[in-house]
Amino acid sequence: MKSVLKPEGIIRANLHSSLQRQPFFRAQEFFRMLGLMDGALHKQEIELVRETMKNVKDHIYLKIKAWRSDYETNDELVLANHLLQGDKGYNIPEMFAALRSADLEFVSMVQWPEWDLLAMFKDVDELPISVAMAFGEMSAEEQLHAHELLQSAQRLLDFWCGHPNEGQSFMPVEEWTESDWRQARVHLHPQLRTAELKQELMAHLTQLEGLNINQHLPIAQQPVVLLDSAVAACILPLLDGGLPMMSLVERWLQMRPRDPVTLESSTEPEAFAVVKQMLSSLAQFGYILLER
Repeated sequence: MKSVLKPEGIIRANLHSSLQRQPFFRAQEFFRMLGLMDGALHKQEIELVRETMKNVKDHIYLKIKAWRSDYETNDELVLANHLLQGDKGYNIPEMFAALRSADLEFVSMVQWPEWDLLAMFKDVDELPISVAMAFGEMSAEEQLHAHELLQSAQRLLDFWCGHPNEGQSFMPVEEWTESDWRQARVHLHPQLRTAELKQELMAHLTQLEGLNINQHLPIAQQPVVLLDSAVAACILPLLDGGLPMMSLVERWLQMRPRDPVTLESSTEPEAFAVVKQMLSSLAQFGYILLER
């Protein structure tokens, strides 16, 4: 894959998490001992797994950790977990070792919000100073490994990588100046630019109802994001392509010429602040992409 990758291209790959998959590795070894994984798998082997697991007492570890009601009807789930031949798992250090051996550079986890180490704690300011300092000194690899040791909830280590030292310079949105914002260009996530979403968005606008955008681009472990009618109307033009930030500010002023509380005329700085906050929130979840 690296040999055909363009200089600034990226590769998305994923590996099974060895920590999260431990119950299924145990299940595979168990059914291997029963001779169910010796050859080609057929419906008979799947049914034998079901009959066996249904008969296991409910308090047994493997029943709790490696069995759900949907395994009783979905053959693919059983084949992809309990009878997956040659299944192999990796942890974060092994994933980075594989990248180094291939001379590839880690870019980011695909679902990066789920891998925020500090988000695992109730109040970071209440952590012991030595612990907080240790977190701050960790590399990206070490932070991700610490996260998986705490949580290990992700089935896949799903990541982006590319050629070493080919990444473009990047400034986090949190560090943008007002000038950066005023010159920014705003894009809707490509997977949201669909005729289906456009129709639903317009229907919700006429009915003045909120729209659950998660249904169109589900992001794991994220809260439900409801777009009220004003926000939906503001981002509607983005379905046809990216726009300058100030175009959306002008659109907001047209939609909300007066303050809904005081009824005084809305000002450009006020509209700018509202649109900036709105886009920042949507960008945090990946629904909006901001170009500096």
